[in-house]
Amino acid sequence: MNMPVYLNAMGLVCALGDGVDECADTLFRSDAAHGLVRSTRYSPGRELALGEVTTPLSALAEHPLALRSRNNALLQRAWVQIQAQADALRERVGAARLAVIVGTSTSGIGEAERAITRRDAQGWPSDFHYGQQEIGAPSRFLATLAGSRGPAWTVSTACSSGAKALASGARLLRAGIVDAVIAGGADSLCGFTLAGFSALEAVSPEPCLPFSRQRSGINIGEGAALFLMTREPGPVRLAGWGESSDAHHMSAPDPKGEGAIVAVLQSMSRAGLKARDIDYVNLHGTATAHNDAMEAQVVTHTLGSEVAASSTKPMTGHALGASGAIEAAISWITLAKNPRHLLPPHWYDGDYDPALPRIDLVQPGRSAPAPLRHVLSHSFAFGGSNAVLLLGAG
Repeated sequence: MNMPVYLNAMGLVCALGDGVDECADTLFRSDAAHGLVRSTRYSPGRELALGEVTTPLSALAEHPLALRSRNNALLQRAWVQIQAQADALRERVGAARLAVIVGTSTSGIGEAERAITRRDAQGWPSDFHYGQQEIGAPSRFLATLAGSRGPAWTVSTACSSGAKALASGARLLRAGIVDAVIAGGADSLCGFTLAGFSALEAVSPEPCLPFSRQRSGINIGEGAALFLMTREPGPVRLAGWGESSDAHHMSAPDPKGEGAIVAVLQSMSRAGLKARDIDYVNLHGTATAHNDAMEAQVVTHTLGSEVAASSTKPMTGHALGASGAIEAAISWITLAKNPRHLLPPHWYDGDYDPALPRIDLVQPGRSAPAPLRHVLSHSFAFGGSNAVLLLGAG
């Protein structure tokens, strides 16, 4: 069934804040980039700029040990923001017609790290369960919270995971398999990911500078974003999506961006839109040399050089498996909670890399001339897993 899919409600916790209103206020500030903090918590002896969530989180003591993790606590913070709408919808359509799809990279790896450091001195600690780090734990946890008895699974395709969860939800709805989907992503900071990206020489100790001549890598972040998706009209539509695979390299994108271009064009084709219909692009914008060089080519090839674009990672950090969902949430805010038609700012040093095709990066405080209609959100992952979401005003 080729019918519209709507994002009826959204919950968000990330470095920008806790909840739609707080995140919107921080996102559109024009005085400075807010969100990142400096910390050595996950990199002893090396201070890094991180997109760390500072909102107090539940210990989840009422849940089985296997479901207690920071990752799931982040999910719980996003869940409570949509719980009333989701509970009412479940009562109306039935628990078996409600699906749950979550994207993640880390799951409970942080809990495993802490347990391993204590194991040699005292054996495996009693507050650790192997199930905490299973990739399936987030979707199992969220299905429990939501009272869902429908399909439930976790997507783990690196940095496209959260975006692909929404695309998966849309397919379930269009196929008529379910009547509602709770979809999104969550990832939590841990030493494992920081050490891994540091080994790739891809982490910047300073706030990242996407598309700058001086860019030197990413800032890792964390957070969770969840959407209540249905076929019933709501404030934002998931008008289109595109997915592709480069299979070019384990960690570097295809320099020509051929797979990314396919994903962008798929999303517009599915939505029945042309390049002129896109008002803003939320860039993957990691501030790595390879990603930014590829992505600038993708934007100019598919949309031209005049579409407004920005990377919001200098405010949220790169939340890996949750990034696609968090940036879809930022796009949702831009369409639905933005009476002044402000565009998400692109924070960097202003020294655009002259080796890249020129794209129109949003200066802080800039607004669109009219209410935004359509927004693209790019997610380009390790292994060439590309996902692009096209959101439209409801």
